[in-house]
Amino acid sequence: MTTRGAFRQARKRGTVFPATAAAGLAIATVLTAPLGVAGQDATNGEPVRDRDFIVDSLRTAYPAADVPVSLTVDDVPEDRFAARAPFGPGEHLVYKVKVGIFGVGEGFMAVVGTDEHEGNPVYRVEMGIQGGLGPAKVNDLYQTWFDVSTLQTWRYVRDVDQVGYQSYRHWEFFPDRMRWERQDNDEAGDLGSALPLDEIAFIYYLRTLPLEVGKSYTLSRYFQEDGNPVTIRVLRKDQRETEGVLYNTIVVSPEIQTDGLFAKGGGAEIHVTDDERRIPVYVKSDLPGFPGSLTLHLRSVQEGYPLHPSSRAEAMEARALRADSTNQR
Repeated sequence: MTTRGAFRQARKRGTVFPATAAAGLAIATVLTAPLGVAGQDATNGEPVRDRDFIVDSLRTAYPAADVPVSLTVDDVPEDRFAARAPFGPGEHLVYKVKVGIFGVGEGFMAVVGTDEHEGNPVYRVEMGIQGGLGPAKVNDLYQTWFDVSTLQTWRYVRDVDQVGYQSYRHWEFFPDRMRWERQDNDEAGDLGSALPLDEIAFIYYLRTLPLEVGKSYTLSRYFQEDGNPVTIRVLRKDQRETEGVLYNTIVVSPEIQTDGLFAKGGGAEIHVTDDERRIPVYVKSDLPGFPGSLTLHLRSVQEGYPLHPSSRAEAMEARALRADSTNQR
């Protein structure tokens, strides 16, 4: 069964994982806090039935992908206008999700493929988290469409299904007018950047940076103005073992000026591989009001195919060397 297929079935069955409900609620808090979530989504005066119809229409127009996507190098044409990046279509990363010492479910991040938005080629990326503790269930899907050349977000969808709370939010970004607009209701606001990024796209953008230990990168690219500036500090080199594999890593601390997964002062860390792939091996964020951290531990990797010719050549050469090294053991 595919990862997303398992997520759909779990949503139908209401699958949960045993432990304390408080931790499950903490997951819900940290994942939705960046966008000021409290209770159900407001309808802005729209009849609930009309908004339900709009949301159903949007879900139909932009459905979840059936991941992982199986691609070959011939399925992914190179693009010399794409930004150099270590990821590409076909990449699929699976994570074990823990709160403190408790395993609470599974997550994934996937570069589903490329698409087009207003004539601009874009990556289509999905992140899902499914699980829970006690009666507190989490089954969330995040979708982002970001430009292959500028890496800016054009569309961001957040579909949240948690205990006592369901939310669907769909943003379209218009940098020429410096505005964002919600498609699921009539809300709109000022963009925080002409090259906006959402939380998920930020993780992929971070992977394209040089990440030199001791350096900090200050960026005003978060799509909501009050989230800027974003600071990315490169703390140290380290090693992280997961699923019996020892990875050399670079430890990065991102801070967005909001509450949530990468909140300022939240102790967030992302450990990425110290190689050309820059794969997030381990992600940690402290949970407000809970004695423990939310952590993601890499379980499996399906590598994709970078679009830029130089990035593709570097990836394929390194992949061949890793395969030779494995065969010689």
